[in-house]
Amino acid sequence: MAREFQRGHKAKISDLTAGTDLYVGVQITGPGLTFDISCFGLDAEERLSDDRYFVFFNQPKSPEESIQLLGAQAGDAESFRVTLDKIPPQIHKLAFTATIDGAGQMSQIAPGYVRIVAGGEEVARYSFNGSEFTTERAVMLGDFYLKDVWRFAAVGQGFDGGLEALLKNFGGEVMEEEAPAAPQPQPQSGAAPGFAPPAFGAPSAPAPAPAPQPVAQGFAPPSGATPPPAPAPAPSVHAAPTIIAPMTPPGPGTVPPPGPAPAPYGQPPQPYGQQTPGQTAPLPPGYGQPPAPPGYGQPTPAPGYGQQPPAPPGYGQVPAQPAAYGVPSGAPQGAGVSAALQKFKETPTGQRWTQQNKKLIRVDLGIGGQPVLARQGSMVLYQGKVDFGYKGAGFAGRLVGNATGQEMQLMRCTGQGQVFLAENSTNLHPVELQGDAICVSAENVLAFDESLQYEVRRIEGHGIPGGALFTMQFQGTGTIVVKTHGEPVVLPVTPTTFADCNAVVAWSAAAQVIVSSQVRMRRNAYPGDTGESVNLQFRAAPGNFVVVQPYEV
Repeated sequence: MAREFQRGHKAKISDLTAGTDLYVGVQITGPGLTFDISCFGLDAEERLSDDRYFVFFNQPKSPEESIQLLGAQAGDAESFRVTLDKIPPQIHKLAFTATIDGAGQMSQIAPGYVRIVAGGEEVARYSFNGSEFTTERAVMLGDFYLKDVWRFAAVGQGFDGGLEALLKNFGGEVMEEEAPAAPQPQPQSGAAPGFAPPAFGAPSAPAPAPAPQPVAQGFAPPSGATPPPAPAPAPSVHAAPTIIAPMTPPGPGTVPPPGPAPAPYGQPPQPYGQQTPGQTAPLPPGYGQPPAPPGYGQPTPAPGYGQQPPAPPGYGQVPAQPAAYGVPSGAPQGAGVSAALQKFKETPTGQRWTQQNKKLIRVDLGIGGQPVLARQGSMVLYQGKVDFGYKGAGFAGRLVGNATGQEMQLMRCTGQGQVFLAENSTNLHPVELQGDAICVSAENVLAFDESLQYEVRRIEGHGIPGGALFTMQFQGTGTIVVKTHGEPVVLPVTPTTFADCNAVVAWSAAAQVIVSSQVRMRRNAYPGDTGESVNLQFRAAPGNFVVVQPYEV
């Protein structure tokens, strides 16, 4: 009987089967959608360091044929043959992925699965459906990864972008033009094979050959339509050269770059006009600067030439009126409490959420007509008729919150009025969601619209045996207010992005997060250890992000 996997579950291959010659079948469909199903052979850094181990429709097998693309058969939309004992030592992971070719998103897919068959018997299956995804255009289905022994992990992680973006995420390069590969043509049969996955658990099963010869049943190359061509790469937007044209001087003669043409004003001697262009040492101070208005406080015949007269207020100088110092911009001139507090006045904008300053935010309950859930004790002031009620999580919610550390003590704000929220002088950042999702630790959530859906999400990790971390995922249409200690930094996600789990504030929900343990007991026993024993590794397509604060919880 096949072992059923859930997203994030892992197991040793030896616990599933004693064989090393495996059949991997993938079923994924959707109305009007076309899928590219591929396998990435990654090195110890989870990079595609050798593009010969990118197995897809244009490259159906690896050099030593340890990974082979078989095509649609036995009810699977795509299938692979994986011979674990033939995989070279530099390959540490096989990542099976599916991407949408054309328009569409993963939320449209029908129920699908990834299954492993050994010796003609299905030994493992991971099922998924479109409700687990949103606007992603790719999904990481499952991994075979080497950690002492080969293991299988059901990933089920959505990914923004198509096949090219996924290839770049793993460190590969998109070729300008696919060269015709000699082994690409495969022998075609008259009809698609209609048999169950074959018995190929014995290591002595014959390997497929380029010529049509008798091979192990079920490993014949797929028959039917010719594989679709590779998608054409997008043209580079940085190919056009940058042209800088010289600026035409405003008039004849030699003109110093900072100022107008050095036409004499009647006073300067002739040698001034004979200086080498750009030479300013012998010139009087102020030469080449815009002249002040004639006669503005100067008795000289040529007002402003070679002088530094007092300019009117705002003309490149500080105003001379002492009374203006210390008065906020826009405040009435003069002393008094009103003038001193002018810059701290409320800033109404007519929007539902308004940030008064970095540490205080206002929500207008009358706009939008829906309640707001805020952390208990975060209200510092309110105006109008506002009701505050306790928002309970229920018995099950309390159990989950206590077990995961993601429990939020919330109050429900309703009515017609304005509520001002803050907490411990932390910086506040309103984030507006438009149908997308974001992951935020419950510790960093101050308030959010009740229309948003939220749930506890588990972060799996290969680095900690049986270990996991948790976070909150918010999704829908509305605003969530995130609080940080100090000014945060937002970084793009790359394949080598790691962050301290105690400093991470939020990240895009489409990013794949893996717990990376750096525990070394012998190193920790000596002075100078960093103490950063557990990190989070982020992997996602371009456009995803992670937010880190300069503070560890």
